[in-house]
Order: sequence, then structure tokens, then C-alpha cells
Amino acid sequence: MAVGSSHAERRLAAIMAVDMAGYSRLIELAEADVLGRQKRYRRELIDPTLERFGGAIVKTTGDGLIAAFSSVQDAVRAALAIQEAMQEREGAADEARRILYRIGINLGDVVFEERLFDMAATMIRQGWGAPHRAYRRFFTETLMPDATPD
Repeated sequence: MAVGSSHAERRLAAIMAVDMAGYSRLIELAEADVLGRQKRYRRELIDPTLERFGGAIVKTTGDGLIAAFSSVQDAVRAALAIQEAMQEREGAADEARRILYRIGINLGDVVFEERLFDMAATMIRQGWGAPHRAYRRFFTETLMPDATPD
């Protein structure tokens, strides 16, 4: 169905994009370890947290995912819960091997077609330049006070 069609399903949704920072570098250092930890975090932490806050995974990638929420508040709460739990799991790890997730949230009128979710994720990631540093500084100062800033 065409995007401009009046029959396209549109909903106001909060779209969350989750991406592992430094994925390629981490894979080069210790592929099996990183992939194992990533799978464990998805199974034990990320997927259950998204579900607990009403999120639904729309698409997965090698190092991340896209999820939809009906509430921005629930998306932010899920993001904070994931970041806090990751600090508990990875905070003491060697900084060069530490898994950190970047999480972006965007609210908008969404047409529920996979290719549009790809576009939404791209738009969120494009905003991870200068604005990302501010968000990361907030999360770092709040959740990881001993971390080295960018």
C-alpha cells in the first residue's frame, strides 16, 4: 500500500533505536565474547525490559534493534532501566571491552511499514552527532559517574 494512501495504518508512536557503541571495534577484540554477551543481554535484560514497558521489537540488527511504544514515557523508562542495568553488568569491565548501548527515542505519526522504521532509525542515528554527546553526558554523569567522557 502506498505511503500516501488514506488506508495506510498510521499511529502516534515512540520509536526506540538501540545501538551498541563501538560494535566493530569490540568484535575485532573478542568476537565470541561480545556476541555471547549481546545475546545474553537481549535474552535476560533488553527483551524483557521492552516487554515490561509495553514495547514491541519491530526490527533487529546485528548490534541493535528498533522497538515501538505507544507512550514516550514508557520508552524513556525502558531506556533508563536498560542503561541502569547495563551499568551494573558492565560498569566494572575494562573500558576497552565494555558494552555500551546508545538509545534514541523519537515520537511521531508513524506508518507501520518496515521500510519506514528503517528511515525512523536513520533519522534518530543522524541526531547522534552533537546531540548524542549531550545525552551520553547526561546518562554518563547520572549512571556512570566514574566513566571517561567523550
